[in-house]
Amino acid sequence: MLRKSLFVVPFLLLLLLFGYADAAPNCTRVSSVVNSESEFEMVQHQLRGSLKIVDDCSFRVSQFDMLPGSDVHWWGALAPDFDNLTAGFIVSNDGLNGTYKNSTFDVHLMSNVSWSMINVLAVWDRATASNLGHVVLREKAAASEVAATTPPTVFENCKVLSKNFRLRWSLNVSEDSLEIGLEAATGITDYMAFGWANSSAQDSELMIGADVAVAGFKEDGLPFVDDFFITKYSECVKNSDGVAQGVCPDSVYEGPDGVGLVNNSMLIYGHRKDGVSFVRYRWHLTKVDGMYDHPVNYSANMKVIWALGPIKPPDSINPYYLPQNHGAENYGHLVLNVSEHVNDCTGPLDAEDKEDQGLIIADANVPLVVSSAPASQYPNPPNPAKVLYINKKEAPVLRVERGVPVKFSIQAGHDVALYITSDPLGGNATMRNLTETIYAGGPDAHGVQGSPTELVWTPHRNTPDHLYYQSLYEQKMGWRVEVVDGGLSDMYNNSVILDDQQVTFFWTLSKDSISIAARGEKKSGYLAVGFGSGMVNSYAYAGWIDDSGIGHVNTYWIDGKDASSIHRTQENLTHVRCKTENGIITLEFTRPLDPSCRREKRVECKNIIDPTTPLKVVWAMGAKWTNDHLTDRNMHSSTSNRPILVHLMRGSAEAEEDLLPVLAVHGFMMFVAWGILLPGGILAARYLKRLKGDGWYRIHVYLQYSGLVIVLLALLFAVAELRGFYFSSTHVKVGFATIFLACMQPVNAFLRPPKPANGEQAPFKRVMWEYFHTIVGRCAIIVGIAALFTGMKHLGHRYEVENVHGLSWAMAIWFLIGALILIYLEYNERQRIRRQISERSNWVLGNLEEDDSVDLLSPTRTTADKELQPSARMEVQLEPLNR
Repeated sequence: MLRKSLFVVPFLLLLLLFGYADAAPNCTRVSSVVNSESEFEMVQHQLRGSLKIVDDCSFRVSQFDMLPGSDVHWWGALAPDFDNLTAGFIVSNDGLNGTYKNSTFDVHLMSNVSWSMINVLAVWDRATASNLGHVVLREKAAASEVAATTPPTVFENCKVLSKNFRLRWSLNVSEDSLEIGLEAATGITDYMAFGWANSSAQDSELMIGADVAVAGFKEDGLPFVDDFFITKYSECVKNSDGVAQGVCPDSVYEGPDGVGLVNNSMLIYGHRKDGVSFVRYRWHLTKVDGMYDHPVNYSANMKVIWALGPIKPPDSINPYYLPQNHGAENYGHLVLNVSEHVNDCTGPLDAEDKEDQGLIIADANVPLVVSSAPASQYPNPPNPAKVLYINKKEAPVLRVERGVPVKFSIQAGHDVALYITSDPLGGNATMRNLTETIYAGGPDAHGVQGSPTELVWTPHRNTPDHLYYQSLYEQKMGWRVEVVDGGLSDMYNNSVILDDQQVTFFWTLSKDSISIAARGEKKSGYLAVGFGSGMVNSYAYAGWIDDSGIGHVNTYWIDGKDASSIHRTQENLTHVRCKTENGIITLEFTRPLDPSCRREKRVECKNIIDPTTPLKVVWAMGAKWTNDHLTDRNMHSSTSNRPILVHLMRGSAEAEEDLLPVLAVHGFMMFVAWGILLPGGILAARYLKRLKGDGWYRIHVYLQYSGLVIVLLALLFAVAELRGFYFSSTHVKVGFATIFLACMQPVNAFLRPPKPANGEQAPFKRVMWEYFHTIVGRCAIIVGIAALFTGMKHLGHRYEVENVHGLSWAMAIWFLIGALILIYLEYNERQRIRRQISERSNWVLGNLEEDDSVDLLSPTRTTADKELQPSARMEVQLEPLNR
């Protein structure tokens, strides 16, 4: 009984399998497409496979690969263009659910569908109106709509090189060529390399002398492939003799005259779909350059090598895309015979990051310019001929933050009305008898470049995570909107766009620290911002993601233009984060305004941020950064052309302008006031009272008021240029204290008590007033001199004036000479007062007049007064003379 059961089970399985393939045995075979065979054209979801029309009712699909969709069906249309595909229809009740891996199965048409109704058989996702792939059954009927050749994504052989890298090839001996397809689930900025090793090399040295093809995608999204020859384990460089070494294109070895003449690889086709790079090229077998190319014996076992890694774009030094280090895992070698049939690739490559489309992150302070232009790389085909662009990017993913207003400047034409909708197709879903929720925009949201229309939309906390920006009048012109919680614009109070509009700079000031973020607006391997007039002599902050996906932010002091001039520092950074989204680097950190290590000799201790002074900010981007020893390969590929002055207190920015002339006038006027006029007024009041009349008083008043007027004018110059009052720096604090003391003196003079009459003792109020007036004036001079020196120091530190030290020493010598003159005058004055007191003490009779030359603050004043003060009544006794 057990044996019978074991026999029946396999029989039933075979019956079910072949029974499904022959479900309509009475179906005719009269259609002209019966027995035709075609290859699917890959459009999305890594779809590939073969199609054979079995009869009038069914077709067979073999070696079928596809990533899962939402609501996928077999779809019929008259032509592969946008209008015909979107107007198509379902042709089979058999849906396509899940992932397909090298699958083979039969599909039956619906009873009311015939091949005469179908010119194009497609795989269609109804939820997003997406064409995943199709086959054109009748070329003539669709000749005007279909390209002359179908993109060649199918090969005779496929070999798995790694989890994320596959090699496909087809051998054509008659044409002495091998068509190779490199396919990898890798980043758009990465390269794919494959080639033949030196036949005489050991396994540990297979790279040396290898002849490889390096393929990838340029910054504009176009594919490339180039023939490389490897002479050294390094990036391609030229030594002092001009000899190229490393992983270099063949044309580099040949010199400038050989550019483009020794490329043994010929590009056929390439695309980026679903996060997978695919490049097809032709490789000659025997017709090769004997110096830098290896002939391929198609019938022999030969050693081949492969690698994946980041690629460095061309720059002013190297006009080539140069592969960087592949890391510890993304390389390997094997023995391959290209004449043997191999197919161990089961299923499509499934990349973790499938989104290659550009990303626009909305900023509340920067309007998004919406325009329309012809489609070239629309992310969800099929699509109309004209689609929406945002900030000159074709149908990018738009990321907005809840609670942050989004401003659109609509310039797409009067036939395009922008609106934010829940419908993925747009074009007014009510016309398709469907419902949609409109969140912003509508019939009035249209405009042109000369007269744009502004639309403001603020997502709230209940806004769905996924929406779409579309045109109200035509379907599928826009793309997806991602709504996220919070973000840089919510976290930071201020933001500006730096030079060339490639980096956005964010910051929030607090009492003792500043939180900073920088976000690149294009894909890169690292992002760096620096504080200074240029990258040279600047404090830099570099953010990047390492091979394990961990973000880093390091601090540096840069004093030159090569890698050896980049010095790692140990700044006190907190809340450090660095992340990448679709190749866009964002770095964040918080640092103190004034480092706590100012008394130490480390260079970073001088990196002080003064919020009252414009901060000079520059930026740079490049292909790769590292924690280890930096080399010239880490140098930037793009950088700012000039620094931007960021006004931290005002929350704005402007191109760098020369502030030194205005500040120099401010400093000179302050020196005239506090170094000449005001001290001169005090000296006149102290040492010119012995002159008859009120000349000393007039000189004192004129000098003091002149100095005060010049001080106030100099203050207005600085405030007008710096556009505000800021009290955080030492110079500003000392300066305002000085001005306050100076302004007290005219008020104090206005409130002075009356002068006592001749012979009367000065009242207490008069004495206290003179004490107060004298002490405040002298304190104002001392604090004013301190303000002059702190101003010189501030000017040199923030504006890099070279001769500040010389000017400071000259000013110090000036005040030293003034101090010596003051000592001399004070000594003479003391001596004069003593002589005067001595002379007056010899008088017995008479009434003294008040002498302004006597200093109320002199220690001899009390004694002299007591000695010289007459009594209210004096008696005189006369005696006769003795004769």
